[in-house]
Amino acid sequence: MLPTTMSAVLATGSVPLDDDRALVDATLPLPEPRPHDLLVEVAAVSVNPVDLKVRARRGVDDAPVVLGYDAAGTVRRVGSAVTRFTPGDEVYYAGVNTRQGTNAEYHAVDERLVGRKPANLTMAEAAAMPLTTITAWESLFERFALDASSTGTLLAVAAAGGVGSILTQLARLRTGVTVIGTASRPESHAWVTRMGAHHVLDHHGDLAADLRDIAPGGIDRVFTPSTPGRVPLFAEVLRPFGEIVAIDDDPDLDVRALKAKSIAWKWESMFTRGIFETPDMVRQHELLDEAAGLFESGALRSTLTREISGIDAASLREAHEIVGSGRSIGKVVLTR
Repeated sequence: MLPTTMSAVLATGSVPLDDDRALVDATLPLPEPRPHDLLVEVAAVSVNPVDLKVRARRGVDDAPVVLGYDAAGTVRRVGSAVTRFTPGDEVYYAGVNTRQGTNAEYHAVDERLVGRKPANLTMAEAAAMPLTTITAWESLFERFALDASSTGTLLAVAAAGGVGSILTQLARLRTGVTVIGTASRPESHAWVTRMGAHHVLDHHGDLAADLRDIAPGGIDRVFTPSTPGRVPLFAEVLRPFGEIVAIDDDPDLDVRALKAKSIAWKWESMFTRGIFETPDMVRQHELLDEAAGLFESGALRSTLTREISGIDAASLREAHEIVGSGRSIGKVVLTR
């Protein structure tokens, strides 16, 4: 028998993170699954930069919300239209940003966004992966349309981060492109190399000159989670008809510098399929299952680097501080 209430962490955006009101422990009603939903008992969650962005954008009059997107856990109840899972199944997923988040004891999520948890990963190792894996997968194989025959060069900006860490692995595993990662510290350089990058460059150095040494005729593609101030650099280092995939929000974005070379700018948001319930929404379930097989075979590795005990306000505040520092490598996960 499931309880009628659950523990959760409520977030506001009207006060600084170090204010006790920023993240608050609460007791909420258990979610009621929709027809396509799974009710998951959450064992682990990870914190992504989007968690911090969503909290920061909330106004003083906005009601507190449960944040969190990545999760791993066990299915406890299923909706009337569910066909892919049954109670007791272990799963991992990233959910959507238009519903209650995963920073709670239980969470309701559409089964079409959920994959089976890789059998060889712990709940923490699995919870580190869904949002970044989906983002990297869609960026490489849908936005860039890369495949096993693809060659050329790919610059991965901030490659020691959550998305860059799995994007580098996937690019090495499933394409023939040369991966050039950027990092800023010796430990992040070492991490990017471990993830499989062919070259690692200092993104605070003379990137244009360093890239010319690797690709004198210009690079073919840029993946960026950190765009502000970099469009002129991208315009300089990309070859004509090159491509950029971006996942961040630059309020002052101006891409006119890309026009002379007919450089394509593409957006990637892993929430698009879930928010709009696109006809191919189930593709996220399929790619997470496919990725699970790659984790199980050892072809991919979890990018978990920091595990914190407890899914509560104090632990979540610590995780937000780490991710917000700009110096974190890989993923930070909270476990129940």
